[in-house]
Amino acid sequence: MNRLLTELQRLYPPADAGLTHTLVLELARPADWTALGPLWRGVQADLGLPAPAIAVSGTDGLQLWFSLQQPVTTARAADFLAALQARYLPDVAPARLRPWADGSRPTLPAQDAASGNWSAFIAPDLAPVFADTPWLDIPPSADGQADLLGRLTSIPPAAFDAALRALQPVAPISAAPAATTTAPQPGPRLDPRQFLQRVLDDESAPLALRVEAARTLLQHP
Repeated sequence: MNRLLTELQRLYPPADAGLTHTLVLELARPADWTALGPLWRGVQADLGLPAPAIAVSGTDGLQLWFSLQQPVTTARAADFLAALQARYLPDVAPARLRPWADGSRPTLPAQDAASGNWSAFIAPDLAPVFADTPWLDIPPSADGQADLLGRLTSIPPAAFDAALRALQPVAPISAAPAATTTAPQPGPRLDPRQFLQRVLDDESAPLALRVEAARTLLQHP
């Protein structure tokens, strides 16, 4: 087995029934690296994942290839790619995006039968160069492709689980119910004589105040 096949087998082994090690997301028509680049950088800086491989489709797209150490169900793979699109490509028309999460994947490197151009893995610093022409005119070097893939590592299971959790939308914090305050209800209304009588009868009230209340009651029987 040559070096390229060894690296492809290491990173992107064949899928099992209902499980996959390989997730691919393609952005095409156009192959806009200014849109896809923030996703490539974000999965590393924001989610702490290893860098995915970058590839030109050979026709009209740029691709990111994610490698998993352990396979996940195709449903979880689809959830991951959908969450990446929602986080990093919310303004990109869905028709321009093509995810592979069901165990299938493009063949790389490969020659496009119609144009004769080639798909291939490319170095990150060359991705902007291929935005207008996402293909190679000649077959890529097998050793060069192996060298690119040899620098990559697969996503550990715990890191994948943590990234998937981090990509879930945060539930909005519900507004706290407004505090209800009950206005103090006025007590039964007292007439002046009743008020003065209460003051007079209140042994805890100052003596001078009780005397004044008594005097007033005597003056106004």
